[in-house]
Amino acid sequence: MDINLKDAVKKKLLDAQEMVRDYEMFSKEIRDTELAETFKMFAEESGMQARRLQAILDKLEGRK
Repeated sequence: MDINLKDAVKKKLLDAQEMVRDYEMFSKEIRDTELAETFKMFAEESGMQARRLQAILDKLEGRK
């Protein structure tokens, strides 16, 4: 499978966005406080990754 740079960034951006949603959902549903806080932290970290990937994608597509 031959993936170009832009396609790879798009795929990982979508993956990071999905991780944010999953971790946020889990953090709200889990009763264990420590685990809920861990999932919340993971959501924030995934959000940072998604923002960075979006900036890279914007650059690749000639935006900004």
